[in-house]
Amino acid sequence: MFDCHVHSSFSGDSDMNCESAISAAISRGLQGISFTDHLDFDYPNYDDLFLIDFDKYSDYMDSIKKQFSNDIRVFKGIEVGIQPHVIDSTIEVINSYDFDIVIASVHVVDKLDLHNGDFCKSKSQKEAYTRYLENVLHTLETFDNFDVMGHLDLIRRYGCYDNKSLEYSDYSDLLDSILNQIIKMDKAIEINSSGFRYDLASPMPNFSILKRYRELGGEMVCTSSDAHRLEHIGYKFDYLKEMISSAGFDYTTHFEQRKPILSKLD
Repeated sequence: MFDCHVHSSFSGDSDMNCESAISAAISRGLQGISFTDHLDFDYPNYDDLFLIDFDKYSDYMDSIKKQFSNDIRVFKGIEVGIQPHVIDSTIEVINSYDFDIVIASVHVVDKLDLHNGDFCKSKSQKEAYTRYLENVLHTLETFDNFDVMGHLDLIRRYGCYDNKSLEYSDYSDLLDSILNQIIKMDKAIEINSSGFRYDLASPMPNFSILKRYRELGGEMVCTSSDAHRLEHIGYKFDYLKEMISSAGFDYTTHFEQRKPILSKLD
């Protein structure tokens, strides 16, 4: 299996050494690891935290890809946080480097941070979840220079509500629009195991959404840990494998040179 979403010390919220991360991936029997460090222009209250020296990053990733080429596949990626007013700047960076994989994520909605709770203040759970999903849909309708939609129900992790569930049946119209748009664009979704680390009791998205994606004709699913620490690389991938199979998929997907590569589930 491939871990398609990993953050190294190039990301402002991780101090994980790349070589150590690769060694951990090898020891856990992974076939490949994709470093997808953060690019979030105009992140509220953190102007430079999620900005990278991409010349340095790109050169370093090229060197470790060669260094470990006989042991494991290493891929150079990026996770871009999309807001409407940063799309042009983000595309400029994406087009300047030879990334293997680009993950698009929504970390900020209406210029309010999900992480610190600002976005959810003064909103009911229904209002917050609906507005977040509307923003995901808008992102998909206005931005297409990516390969994978990241943790598409991320609001579950940061929503300051006792019940953190986001079931397909509760937001079926919006989720159908999102999933159909992803399929129409020929993009992938990820199953992000970090949900287990944040007491969500399931990956992001959960099974009901993954199953609906398959029912609508979705074919490309990436396995992702969203690891920022060594112990989380490949985290609960056995569970992800069973979940993906149960939803009706025969393959997982990873990306090389921005092209999807399908691997049959064992």
